[in-house]
Amino acid sequence: MDLHELQAGVLRLLDEGWMQFQKVPGSAIVLRYIKSSYQNDPMRSVVELLLFLFALRYMLAPKYSTQKPDRIKLTEEEVDELVEDWTPEPLVGKPTQLEELDNEKSPIITGPTGPKVKLTNGRTVTNLGSYNFYNFVADETIREKAIDTLRTYGVGPCGPPNFYGTQDVHMRTEANIASHLGTAACIVYAQAFSTISSVIPAFSKRGDIIVADKAVNYPIRKGLQISRSTIRWFEHNDMADLERVLAQIVKENAKKPLTRRFIITEGLFENTGEVTNLPKLVELKLRYKFRIILDESYSYGVLGRTGRGLTEHQNVDPHEVDMIIGSLSGPLIAGGGFCAGSREVVDHQRITAAAYTFSAALPAMLATTASETLRILQESPEILQALRENVKAMRAQLDPRSDWVRCTSAPENPVLLLVLKAEVVAQKKYSREDQEYLLQDVVDECLANGVLITRLKNMPAPLGQGPRDRTWQPQPALKVCVTTGLSKKEVEKAGIIIRHAITKVVTRKK
Repeated sequence: MDLHELQAGVLRLLDEGWMQFQKVPGSAIVLRYIKSSYQNDPMRSVVELLLFLFALRYMLAPKYSTQKPDRIKLTEEEVDELVEDWTPEPLVGKPTQLEELDNEKSPIITGPTGPKVKLTNGRTVTNLGSYNFYNFVADETIREKAIDTLRTYGVGPCGPPNFYGTQDVHMRTEANIASHLGTAACIVYAQAFSTISSVIPAFSKRGDIIVADKAVNYPIRKGLQISRSTIRWFEHNDMADLERVLAQIVKENAKKPLTRRFIITEGLFENTGEVTNLPKLVELKLRYKFRIILDESYSYGVLGRTGRGLTEHQNVDPHEVDMIIGSLSGPLIAGGGFCAGSREVVDHQRITAAAYTFSAALPAMLATTASETLRILQESPEILQALRENVKAMRAQLDPRSDWVRCTSAPENPVLLLVLKAEVVAQKKYSREDQEYLLQDVVDECLANGVLITRLKNMPAPLGQGPRDRTWQPQPALKVCVTTGLSKKEVEKAGIIIRHAITKVVTRKK
């Protein structure tokens, strides 16, 4: 076959193909589209042709395996053997000997809690181990309103706030808290613990910077961990060291892209009982362009003339604090937590805070209880003064009169943290574990004499953490919670029992 015959054969095939194509329904429309497209935009026609050829090649390409060819195929016996040898990592760490001892000796209360409680062994003891500071649990008005709410709304909303879980009592409680604090808005969470641990990651993400006090509580630490932000620590309640850290951060990030920056601390520290210097915090915040997240879980309802917390106690405008987090449990005897701030701050959390979005809303009964206890604090500030008088009476029996312990708590704090004096620890060469066991013996001795107190517990360390990565831990301490449910004489008597128990245990130990 010569070249002319080949050309003729090709032309004949093209003619036959063209005739067959014209018989296909819609072929005229396709030809008209191609001609107009080529005339208006030739490059478009080229791109479309390439895409058509790529799609055709992809569909006609042979199938292939995504698995690596060098992957070793195991038999069923080998798989079963590997599964049997595998040991999963435990969900929680193994309890220490002290924790096991603590669990065995923990007293169990029967009946309602209060200043006087009955134990399962039949004894009635003075309860200085709960946050029932104002004895609201015995208030009949609060109880009746809680029961009425329970009968009207049921036990719980059975749904997240954004999915039919919000009720009018929740909105009323949020408005009451915002009005009490003097902020623009407030959002209520169903759990106190998860409030701060959800607020932090809702605003701070990877790449943002958080400067936190070394002594912050465990819920704050969980929030810092979840946020994956860059964490910088400053020495506990040391404003000079805080300023040093802030200035260093500003200098290091002067030429870097702008990120969100926060200062996180507590109003009343759970682990030391001390009060932070809020006016100085606000000054540093404005100077170095940071935002403040203030956890008032232990100061709201306690500090200030009407229990508004640290802003009222230290006469600071609440608008100077970007976010105020508090608890509705404890002194308010309800449940859940809240975050107060600007309208934008609150609205942002309603769709981004995990504990708000994915948890059932606060039971209506607890929301009503919180509103009622807030009303009592505002209308009867004398009960806060009565609590402070009892705190003074208890401190007078312990800190100045004891040769063995000192109180690290602020004078207004109804939770007295009693730690062994430094000279006592040095003289007797107590290790941290020795102090824990000794203080547990003091707790047991107090209970034997009719006074129920507890110890300050260590913060759990994350699983897989090495010795160098251990977080800051509070000094072992006794925890004594004062209440207005006891008279001044009863408080003084309990203080004497605690002091004598400390002396007896310490002098008994070699």
